[in-house]
Amino acid sequence: MHWEFELVILVFLLAAAIVALRSKDLLAAVVTLSVYSFMAALICAVMGAVDVGFTEAVVGAGITGVLFIVAIYQTERKSVD
Repeated sequence: MHWEFELVILVFLLAAAIVALRSKDLLAAVVTLSVYSFMAALICAVMGAVDVGFTEAVVGAGITGVLFIVAIYQTERKSVD
């Protein structure tokens, strides 16, 4: 019934994973990782596990993304020449 919607979400999920892995910018990688987590939450909700999807959205896309961004801004960049 919803297989078309699940397929579209799966394509976005795979695209976000590839972009997060290939990204050289840490901030862009964190943002795409949050998008990946949100897509995983959406697919859980579509499949009927709304509580798991809500938890994934709050923890995966929300708290983890914020903590990664804070960690990026708290570190110091060093260039190796």
